[in-house]
Amino acid sequence: MSLADIRLLAESLSKVLEDDKAEDLAFIELQGKSSLADFMIIASGRSGRHVAALADHVAQEAKRLTGRPASVEGMANADWVLIDTGDVIVHLFRPEVREFYNLEKIWMSDQAPHRVRAS
Repeated sequence: MSLADIRLLAESLSKVLEDDKAEDLAFIELQGKSSLADFMIIASGRSGRHVAALADHVAQEAKRLTGRPASVEGMANADWVLIDTGDVIVHLFRPEVREFYNLEKIWMSDQAPHRVRAS
């Protein structure tokens, strides 16, 4: 996939999260920061059930768009679910778990992550 295609995938997954009422959505570009992926999306769900529903929908959309299943970890507890498409990594948290791990701070350089939507 080209970087433009990967960006489109990341934006499409962000849109799924927005439509499903994910909270405090952050979109972080990783080019030049990590070889793990090109984009990271971080969002919160209101409860474990909401996080699991968000993750399921994102994983379905990622498969529809890429033609291959995403790797999904953490669905059993749904406190923190990671969806990895290979090019885009999506972290979904319950709010208190997100606050504890504070991934935005780890991946920020001198710029704040782009907030897609503040809730």
